[in-house]
Amino acid sequence: MKNHVWLLIFTLLLAGNLAGCQKSEKNSTTDTAARIPLDFLPALYGDYFKLDSEIVGRPYHIYVRFPEGYDETADRRYPVVYLLDGDSLFPILAANHLFLHYDDQIPEAIVVGIAYGSFEPGVNMRSYDFSTAAADGDPEQGGAADFLAFLERELLPRVESSYLADSQQRILFGQSRGGHLVLYSAFAQPDLFRGRIASNPTFLPNKEQFHAAPARTDREDLTLVVTSGSDDHYPQLREDALAWHERWKERGDAPWSIAFSSIPGGTHAASSVDSYRFGMNRIFEREIRAMRQKLAEARSAATH
Repeated sequence: MKNHVWLLIFTLLLAGNLAGCQKSEKNSTTDTAARIPLDFLPALYGDYFKLDSEIVGRPYHIYVRFPEGYDETADRRYPVVYLLDGDSLFPILAANHLFLHYDDQIPEAIVVGIAYGSFEPGVNMRSYDFSTAAADGDPEQGGAADFLAFLERELLPRVESSYLADSQQRILFGQSRGGHLVLYSAFAQPDLFRGRIASNPTFLPNKEQFHAAPARTDREDLTLVVTSGSDDHYPQLREDALAWHERWKERGDAPWSIAFSSIPGGTHAASSVDSYRFGMNRIFEREIRAMRQKLAEARSAATH
């Protein structure tokens, strides 16, 4: 009888130990998985840092995607693409940049995602950061000036001192409310970015500011891209974008070359990839043409 009791106790202890081992092994696996960096996703290989903004008074999570073959000891510089709403757009557009380089011959670039680290309203302050002040004094809007100052005086210097970044080849991409910030930057500080892409932008509040005269510029290589999906489920945005383009294509005082695309079947958010591709092809039109000519000459030489 005693033998049976001890056998039962031993069996229970063994089962408990095994369960404990399995739990520890599971926790270890989970902890390891949580620590796996983006280094194991080669299309997103790069860097990350947290930037506590003194200007805005809040932190941002900054993700950096390196160009293919990036060598920090190399004597070269790359264009830098800054993505607003990096929480969602960085994984999509930074990875897709590689395929645009392969297929469309757009230049390889450093891609920087500016993220909040959450979609929670108390943390993700995009509605405030990306909007100019409303006439009604809405406290949920009006942070665009400070956010643009954060870009100019805190983020851009940090990126350009840390990576092989070409300060004359900056691109800014924003979707929806982010597009509002892109437009604001184009009018307030045209020279800060060589190229800008406003994907299905929100023109409110104060859409009249985007029909006024922009600030003076010293550059002659600036491009402002605006896209609008034909099936945007916010009809007012579509209407405002078409009206903006109609007005600006008749004016001669734009400091940037304007490229407008009405994306057939395009929706509000899902067409960001189409907007990015169109915009990059227009901004780097000259470089793409030169690269295609070079490839054509190389193929011709190989056949003779």
